Amino acid sequence: MSSPPTPRVSRALRLPLVWIVPLIAIAVGGWMVFRELHDRGPEIVIDFADGSGVEADKTVLEHKGVSVGIVTAVQLKPDLSGVSVRLRLTKSAAHLAGEGAQFWIVHPEIGLSGIRGLDTLLTGARLNVRPGKGPPAKQFLGLTRTPPPELSSQGRSFILQSDRLGSLTTGAPVFYREVKVGTVETSRLADDSTAVLVRIHLEAPYVDLVRTNTRFWNAGGFSFKIGLLGAELKNTSLESLVTGGVAFATPDSTPLAPPAEESALFQLSSDADKDWLKWAPKIPIKSPETVSATPAPASKL
Repeated sequence: MSSPPTPRVSRALRLPLVWIVPLIAIAVGGWMVFRELHDRGPEIVIDFADGSGVEADKTVLEHKGVSVGIVTAVQLKPDLSGVSVRLRLTKSAAHLAGEGAQFWIVHPEIGLSGIRGLDTLLTGARLNVRPGKGPPAKQFLGLTRTPPPELSSQGRSFILQSDRLGSLTTGAPVFYREVKVGTVETSRLADDSTAVLVRIHLEAPYVDLVRTNTRFWNAGGFSFKIGLLGAELKNTSLESLVTGGVAFATPDSTPLAPPAEESALFQLSSDADKDWLKWAPKIPIKSPETVSATPAPASKL
């Protein structure tokens, strides 16, 4: 009679089913931590005079409508002169924090320069940034208000002189035949304080419209005149009524006066003469698609 076979003893470890779910959770958690660390960008500090509406782990930084960072801490500065906002950027947005970058808090704004940030009434305050062009930096000084819009390096700038600023504001439109062709860049008092100097910037396709004999006038605000021949309402667009604006016209003389040079000085009249509105010179303009990309020289005001 043969003996029964010797039983084989298996030494393989068997994992109880109860451990499978925790191990999967640990693996998923480890992957999420790894991804977070991999995608994490630099942390920067921005000093603001006031941090109203900014909250840690809630307020985001946006650039071109995309979230590129989040506030991780908000605290008063040691000397109580403002607040320090600590912000973590995403890895793909690390290049935004270059020296010279501008950061500001977006709040609802309603004024002569327009309406901005109304969505923050529902979403809360957010931060916005204009990238810097210098080397990477960690410390920044936040702006107290929204900066004026960036202007293209193309085109040409001119200086207008007026007795008063009136309703003109930074960013106000510049019109030719009621078509927007430029923007008001900035304004200041003249060196002797007897006048106001306004710098405007015309977009590249329209720079040849301005000649040495061109006339400029203030096209913004509301004007209602009553004379012997009746009442007259100033002809203006809705945009210039709110923000102010500048309009210009060029005489249709033959031959045409030469194009005005960069930073040429012109007088800004309060109103247009009726003859100016009748001028219709034939001045070829450049198509926006074929304008040279050569930057225009910087102008000083």
